[in-house]
Amino acid sequence: MSGGLRLGSLADTMAFGARLAALVEAGDVVTLEGALGAGKTSIARGLLAALGLQGEAPSPTFAIVQPYAPPETRLPVLHVDLYRLDDQAELDELGLDDAGYDSLLIVEWPDRAGGDAWPDALRLTLATEPDGARRLTWIVPAAWERRWPFR
Repeated sequence: MSGGLRLGSLADTMAFGARLAALVEAGDVVTLEGALGAGKTSIARGLLAALGLQGEAPSPTFAIVQPYAPPETRLPVLHVDLYRLDDQAELDELGLDDAGYDSLLIVEWPDRAGGDAWPDALRLTLATEPDGARRLTWIVPAAWERRWPFR
């Protein structure tokens, strides 16, 4: 299933992330694709805030993996930014496969992992429209179809 919607402001982008927080479960993977500045981290920040994180979540661009755990968030989360990944072999060193069993993985720049690293991921893509709004599109895997409210 695929679809899309318009996010007219930063507040709309954060609100979408907050709505997403009500749908996620441990073991889920959400990938965020789009150009620099498209709003990937804003969706992640809205999601993390709705999961209970106090204060603004830092972008994991330099850390690559930013972990969160209860009681900081209602479930374990790994916010991952693969932008600086130089080699796909580095992905193995991050240990995301093992962590993904009991954590939510939010992955920015998933294309840097090559191929289809997370075939069952909810795939979100952001594009900037001429007026500055964002166009969010998604591909919903079978595991998400029963809980996905957007049609």
